Amino acid sequence: MSEALSVVPSRDDVATGVRDTSVIASGIADVLADTYRLVFKTHAYHWNVEGPAFYSVHKLTEEQYENMFAAADDLAERIRALGHLAPSSLADIVSRSKLEDKPGGLTAAEMVEDLAHSHERVAHRLHALAELAGDRKDIVTEDLATARSAFHEQAAWMLRAIAKG
Repeated sequence: MSEALSVVPSRDDVATGVRDTSVIASGIADVLADTYRLVFKTHAYHWNVEGPAFYSVHKLTEEQYENMFAAADDLAERIRALGHLAPSSLADIVSRSKLEDKPGGLTAAEMVEDLAHSHERVAHRLHALAELAGDRKDIVTEDLATARSAFHEQAAWMLRAIAKG
């Protein structure tokens, strides 16, 4: 039993015809970092939103952070399926993410706008990942990136629709 617990995760060679798996895995890791950071931001706004739009923002953000948390697992598992290690430290997540934190004390409208903007940034990175994957014959990652981009584009639209009040 102790031997089973001594195994150190390692990189594997995966031969599926995908070219440059390390480049793709790095791109997925970047998207994973943004996703994880947006999960936290969304959850924090979910906890702290107040005002007339409380219920709608509270419910929508709950749906969104639950979706993104599940997606983080899909992204990390795709990195592993390509034979690479997924990010394993919070410092790596923070350094890879392009999302930024806003200072506290935001209004509900500012929270919604910040989330919508963050979703758009993640969608933009996913578009680039889909193109990168397609160029390297990785249709699985391309499909995953397309589906995740659709989620983030819809999330931004829904948040902005709430903001119109």
